[in-house]
Amino acid sequence: MGYDNDILSAGTVTKVVKVTGDAAADAAIMEEAGEILRRGGLVAIPTETVYGLAGNALDPASSKRIYAAKGRPSDNPLIVHIARMEDLDLIVRSVPEGVYKLAERYWPGPLTMILEKSEAVPYETTGGLDTVAVRFPSDPIAREVIRAAGGYIAAPSANRSGRPSCTTASHCLEDLDGRIDMIIDGGEVCIGLESTIVDMTGDVPCLLRPGYISLEDLRDTLGRVDVDPAIAAGCEADADTPPKAPGMKYRHYAPKGELTLVRGKADDVVAGINSFVKQMSEKGKRTAVIASTDNAARYSCDTVMDIGTC
Repeated sequence: MGYDNDILSAGTVTKVVKVTGDAAADAAIMEEAGEILRRGGLVAIPTETVYGLAGNALDPASSKRIYAAKGRPSDNPLIVHIARMEDLDLIVRSVPEGVYKLAERYWPGPLTMILEKSEAVPYETTGGLDTVAVRFPSDPIAREVIRAAGGYIAAPSANRSGRPSCTTASHCLEDLDGRIDMIIDGGEVCIGLESTIVDMTGDVPCLLRPGYISLEDLRDTLGRVDVDPAIAAGCEADADTPPKAPGMKYRHYAPKGELTLVRGKADDVVAGINSFVKQMSEKGKRTAVIASTDNAARYSCDTVMDIGTC
């Protein structure tokens, strides 16, 4: 059966299935996920970057459901995921030479490229743009789901808009329980950082979103690569300008935790932070400290992240 154009009906139970390594059982999971996607449903899947919320990229109604499930503005483009390089042919008008250079080095992997879309890709998927964001993930579960679904899924991060991207299935369930059909638990993702996005539609490639693959990596492959002015200025894109890629116009993360910067002499900083940690602990709150190697061992809290010497 299909679905209405809104979110799944009230009372929907999100099914969570775990990949175990048993070939027959895992194949059945992929086939079930593919069937859900082919009929217009939504499935959260692991990728090497973060968990993605997958829908049928070529179905306008499916893309609308993704926006609704996430609470995401509909002019914020979705990334289309493919499982074979040759699958580009159906969804783009042309493939510039630079795309092949990047693909040879970074696909499958955490790189998204912006290209001119073909008529096969609905505007609901591209946020109303004539371009499409495309990625070829390296995660084997993601690729099997893509194949089972028919070759093309739209898959933004599997979290409510404004929340941090999910790196485990339990995070997805916390955000999307009752709003999607299925979550495939493939364990914790290996990167935990979203893909780099580069616009390949102009005369000079342009970095639109920093990610796992650095600007230096891109320039090492292509030579000149420009940086979008909004990134260079450290701000969001103009509110009246349609975003070319996810994360350019709207606030991308809004973690629930609070961040406090403490300045001063080393001994005073350590004493002040430990006092603060004690107060938070008495209130039942967990704490973490980001510190240099010189002082990391002096903190008493739930988590200490040692960032090296200053």
